[in-house]
Amino acid sequence: MPGHIQSLERAAAILRLLAGGERRLGLSDVASSLGLAKGTTHGILRTLQQEGFVEQDPVSGKYQLGAELLRLGNSYLDVHELRARALVWTDDLARSSGEAAYLGVLHQQGVLIVHHVFRPDDSRQVLEVGAMQPLHSTALGKVLAAFDPVAHSEAAEGERTALTGRTVTTAEDFEAVLELARARGWAADLEETWEGVASVAAPVYDRRRMPVGAVGITGAVERVCEGTEIRARLVAAVRDCARAVSRDLGAGRF
Repeated sequence: MPGHIQSLERAAAILRLLAGGERRLGLSDVASSLGLAKGTTHGILRTLQQEGFVEQDPVSGKYQLGAELLRLGNSYLDVHELRARALVWTDDLARSSGEAAYLGVLHQQGVLIVHHVFRPDDSRQVLEVGAMQPLHSTALGKVLAAFDPVAHSEAAEGERTALTGRTVTTAEDFEAVLELARARGWAADLEETWEGVASVAAPVYDRRRMPVGAVGITGAVERVCEGTEIRARLVAAVRDCARAVSRDLGAGRF
């Protein structure tokens, strides 16, 4: 049988060390805890940092786990399970709101639609499962960027194209939008992606209380909005749906 790869074993040991105990550790702390030379430890930490598995605080110089581990951890949650848990609740959401309901997850610097419930009327509609939506302008994308560190990094570093005259494109304004979403617990898209269309979305969490997706509704501005704001009953319906799916995924009450 092939032998163990020592550098990988040491990298794994460093990640386990950072995952337990104190939130942040300095180079000397990591080296002494694992019985490694500082030069060896620094080389491994630098490589892990380049790959996004470790982050270094610019002030203290101490290390902590990076956002890329969240992406890998979330891969354990099968998208099919997320969709299965959301089926009943998104059906209820579409029925109660009268609008199309969507479930989206982060994928390749965008939002992948993994479930779509048609608006409950007789209008002609196209199934959008498998479609990609932008992170920076849609309600689903803003929610992911606001609550998921990996999605935030993707949205912050990616190109924020002006899709309509209302699309937020500057870094400062975009961060303000995300801060508002965190404070509210939901995000909106008021004709920022498509003219005449508005949407609202809220985050879905798993048993570890990690954001694993977003659920929302989309419809004509005149139906979804009252004046310049999303109708309160629709916001409540979306948030209730997100909480219900999260509970089914083991997130508990929140």
